Amino acid sequence: MTSPTRTSTERAALLLTFGLLACDPVADGAEPPPRGGEGRRPAGGPGAIPADELVPRVRQLAARFDVEPTPAAPPVSDALWTLGQALAFDKVLSGNGDLSCMTCHHPSVGTDDDRALPLGVGGEGLGHAREGGAVIPRNAPALFNLHAFDTMFWDSRVEPRGGGIDTPAGDQLTDAMRETLAASGFALVSTQAMFPVTSREEMRGEAGDNELAAIADEDFTAIWAALMDRLGEVEGYPPLFEAAYPAESFEDMSFAHAANAIAAFEVAAFESQGSPWERFLAGDDDAMTEAQLRGAVAFFERGCASCHRGVGLSDFRHHNIAMPQFGPGKGDGEDGLDDLGRARVTGDEDDLYAFRTTPLTNVALTAPYGHAGQFASLERHIAHYADPRESLLGYHIEVEVSQSGLWAMLVDNVADVLDDLSPRLRDVRLREDDEQAIAELVVFMGALSDPGARDLSGVVPESVPSGLPVAD
Repeated sequence: MTSPTRTSTERAALLLTFGLLACDPVADGAEPPPRGGEGRRPAGGPGAIPADELVPRVRQLAARFDVEPTPAAPPVSDALWTLGQALAFDKVLSGNGDLSCMTCHHPSVGTDDDRALPLGVGGEGLGHAREGGAVIPRNAPALFNLHAFDTMFWDSRVEPRGGGIDTPAGDQLTDAMRETLAASGFALVSTQAMFPVTSREEMRGEAGDNELAAIADEDFTAIWAALMDRLGEVEGYPPLFEAAYPAESFEDMSFAHAANAIAAFEVAAFESQGSPWERFLAGDDDAMTEAQLRGAVAFFERGCASCHRGVGLSDFRHHNIAMPQFGPGKGDGEDGLDDLGRARVTGDEDDLYAFRTTPLTNVALTAPYGHAGQFASLERHIAHYADPRESLLGYHIEVEVSQSGLWAMLVDNVADVLDDLSPRLRDVRLREDDEQAIAELVVFMGALSDPGARDLSGVVPESVPSGLPVAD
């Protein structure tokens, strides 16, 4: 069984492979690299790129795939940050008062939860130590550089469209709410923060548990209003809201004001631009080691940037890369245990089992990887792309996933997943025994880690206005 405790090398490289190698290497008319590693120059060996040519070569490759430094996040006022920090860590926003937004995105575990699938309502503890609770259908993504994201959630169900933002709430997200969210300068992040509180398994609880859980699932308006009623009953919150929004009174505010504050905290607290890679992109030729530069060349020349391109190394598109499915699912399939991915949003059969390419910022801190945390081992996950069909057919959840409670929840949907794989898998040039490629990519993934993101304890408050415990 894979140990839940991973080495820094494993953690540094594993996220790379979530969609990373499921990419078409041909972009912008570029000449595709040879298949199967044939004709490829070994790093540091005879015929390797001379050291003094690495920097211009990597800059050329980065420019070809529109890779630029992550832009600075919009400014956030101290009062809005303080309100957002309190709300993000306060369990008062959950139906039963037993978990907060940060329970599944805690700074101490890299802003995710280090689990394949999170444990929500009814659970106790953080990260690997968390026990009990509702199993949430998808892996908890990290929160780094959210201001630079193009869409939100694994299936992009919150996304810009036609000058606005599409959401599951439709018209219940009123014009006034949208104006509040847009005023932040990071409306997409603020809009996303409206929805975890509405999920039964994530935060709200089951019918009969509490007054929030008694509200119908589709009645977003009532859920948000009930949450504001709760916050209004906590003596410390109205003053914090009015300090953050000095032109408004608390009685006139909606949950959009709360969501905006949570997003402001996340954007400011988890902005991350200090990795060697980010510093290199910003113009520092000495930011990366020779080995990291050679890894970057391998990253681009092996086709990874067909999907992992642009700011944050994600195309923010959706791909079916033959990943196994387990957990409670999203209500799809005959037994409701399947998860159709992007197709749940679009209704398009071409989007079946397709999930958004994950960004690669701070990949060392965010294992396990995949929309359900399917792989905890870097080497195994990379090997998946050598032959995705055979990998899926031979998947052993007992080996790949440390949460034994999930083993019996593997879904028998393999034939359906394999029926329409992403065409980008066709150009993957990787052998299962290609240790050199794995090593090169691991080194480059290490260059994507910001030293400042390794200790985020300073953003955790000692207490919150509700008086509920902050520590899990």
